[in-house]
Amino acid sequence: MAHHRLASPPKETGLHRSVGRRKFLGYLIAAPTLVVAAELAREQVFGASEAFATIPSPPQTPEAYDLLDALRDAARPTANLIRVEVNKDGTVSFALPRSDNGQGIITSTQMIIAEEMDLDVDQVQVTLADARPELLFNQITGGSSTTFTTYTPIRVAAALAKGRLLEAGAQLLAQDVRTVTARKGLVLGSGGRSVPFSALAEKAASSTTQQVEVVLKARESFTVIGKAQNKTDARDIVTGRKVFATDLQIPDALPTVICRAPDLNGTPGDVDNIDDVRSMPGVTDVEPVSTGVAVRARTFGQAIDAVNALKVSWKRGTVAGENDDSVLKRVKAAELPMAVPAGVGRTIDRSFTFYFASSSSLETNCCIADVRKDRAELWGPMKNPIAAQGDVAKICGLPVGAVTMHVTQGGGSFGRKLFYDAALEAAECSKAFGKPVKLMWTRADDSRQGRVHPMSTGRVRAQINGDSVVSYEQRHTSVATQINPGLGEPVSAAAVKAPLGNLTLSESIFELTQVTPYEFGVSTRFLNEVDMRFNTTSMRNIYSPNVATAREVMVDQIADAMGKDPYEFRRGFLKTDRLRAALDAVAKKGRWGRSMPKGTAQGLGIHTEYKGVTAALVEIDCRPDTVNRPIREGVTGPRVTKVTFAVDVGLVINPKGLEAQMMGGINDALALILTSSLHLDDGHFVEASWDNYFYTRQWNTPPDLDIIILDSEADEPGGAGEFGLAATCGAIANAYARATGTVPEYFPINHKDPFPFEPKPTVPPIPESPTDGLDHTY
Repeated sequence: MAHHRLASPPKETGLHRSVGRRKFLGYLIAAPTLVVAAELAREQVFGASEAFATIPSPPQTPEAYDLLDALRDAARPTANLIRVEVNKDGTVSFALPRSDNGQGIITSTQMIIAEEMDLDVDQVQVTLADARPELLFNQITGGSSTTFTTYTPIRVAAALAKGRLLEAGAQLLAQDVRTVTARKGLVLGSGGRSVPFSALAEKAASSTTQQVEVVLKARESFTVIGKAQNKTDARDIVTGRKVFATDLQIPDALPTVICRAPDLNGTPGDVDNIDDVRSMPGVTDVEPVSTGVAVRARTFGQAIDAVNALKVSWKRGTVAGENDDSVLKRVKAAELPMAVPAGVGRTIDRSFTFYFASSSSLETNCCIADVRKDRAELWGPMKNPIAAQGDVAKICGLPVGAVTMHVTQGGGSFGRKLFYDAALEAAECSKAFGKPVKLMWTRADDSRQGRVHPMSTGRVRAQINGDSVVSYEQRHTSVATQINPGLGEPVSAAAVKAPLGNLTLSESIFELTQVTPYEFGVSTRFLNEVDMRFNTTSMRNIYSPNVATAREVMVDQIADAMGKDPYEFRRGFLKTDRLRAALDAVAKKGRWGRSMPKGTAQGLGIHTEYKGVTAALVEIDCRPDTVNRPIREGVTGPRVTKVTFAVDVGLVINPKGLEAQMMGGINDALALILTSSLHLDDGHFVEASWDNYFYTRQWNTPPDLDIIILDSEADEPGGAGEFGLAATCGAIANAYARATGTVPEYFPINHKDPFPFEPKPTVPPIPESPTDGLDHTY
């Protein structure tokens, strides 16, 4: 596996405008030790080949102003509430108002502060902030926006802190401030004299809050940012010392599990044997709650045993009697028409179906709650803690100020933990029991009752005339993607629950994220969503994986209709030099067009979003010996043997972290296109865990993987969390089509035959207690 750095792509519209050496405003905060904050003013940040008969497309919204811009603008009014503190021991502390679920933002934030203050990374302590309602839109972790929205405010605060320390150190050393420097927590003066930050933390503090100006370090002086850095918690993760929510030892918070209905969103009726279950070993409490019957016990194993013993009469769920086909019929009925009728010029039409996919992360839903008469305190990996705080207050009948939400580090999310279902349930259980609880969902709970990436269809129509694409239209129709938490605070969270409120926000996000990156003449893309009965979420992007797959497959079909090579066609029709640079990088490194055995092929895909660009070149093996290879209790089928991936996200904070993000996205793409989906049958999802939900396994992953990080002259980072996925999805689909001669019409490709190996396992029926048959080892 290689990590490459390439030459800078050409300057052009679409790169971030340099922040240069302009002065920024910050604040000295009245405090016993040095505390500083930033004020972020409004600034605009916009980001030779064969001749093709391109017809320029009208500008699309994300090309001028995208979701990252919207999230940063929303965060500006409270940027000065994000503070850096210098401690008496000389370390620097920062409470990050975001949620780290493994994406590495704690490490990258340490790097940003260390860079500006000339510290070692381990001299910076970054924790996750509790819910802070005063931050409004500035405490939501989503849309790959963390680094983009916090980069400049954190740097401003850190630079201000260093400036004050230099001033205080110069006074103590009796030297001119212009002659002193900072290094590794020391202020260094002439003559070899120095003074540690620990001796200056109080001296540099301000007795009053005052506004000051600061100049940020020039990029050419960076020594930390841009250098590969291991995650600072990596050793704790691999040695088991990492503390997640259910590892916390909160007094009297005992394991709690909920017995859930067989049907999706079913609710409890009568419980026939509740007293018997209350007397089972280790069980302390059993009470009906809104989503099932909650059991609190001394151990999780005892709680699960009690759940399995419950005899509950269930009320039917929200999709009772439905299956994949019936839901798909509803989605197709809502598809919007094309503007240009077929037959105007040469028409190419393609339709695709994308099935439900599980958004269950490695760490299942969990939360600790201690609800009292006058207060409530919760601990959990919440990406939307302000909105969660408001909803928990309603459940508990408490004022918002009486609810404390502690944000813990989580074990995976990519959209799932934008929803705080576990926090709401934990609060309800603790209130019902009158005792603290440590609530955990089982894997089956998360698969069958949790949040999913919605089923959708993609329809694409292109009109071509000679070597020109005259028009290109794309329609994305989906089971509704719930965005109930809004934009991170109670007002928008309530607004999206109003009639048509969710669709309004969905349409806005679609418009701010989706762009057709080709000069395809008159180009339109529209979203329609239906069917609010499912629990849905983004799962590493809301629309892009499916939209990009449909688009990139269609691009190959247009190229084929014109008799063009897919690489040359893309290169000629792409809108920007940044995209061409990424495409060229994978084509060169991956040896596009090389001779390959029959039944194997290459495929290309590109994507642009969140002020970054990506390209993927995939090689796939669809030969019978590969497709039918024996794998014990696993999914066979085509195997991706090589992925060459190029990414340009602007300024890269941590190349190692970015590379890991791309690898994760690539593995997600393998699952979405080839192997993993949920099957809805009679109102419930069949899959209960990863033994029969076939996420990417080791035998599915490519043995050859190259990540190419393109150098960029941009002075700011873009988003990166979603990258790796969308472009690779399209590339896999195109490689499959070229290898088999068949353009897939539904994804994942194995959805119609989810258990292709022999002997076929029997999927157990949903039992009265839906956790029967689970491995009870914890």
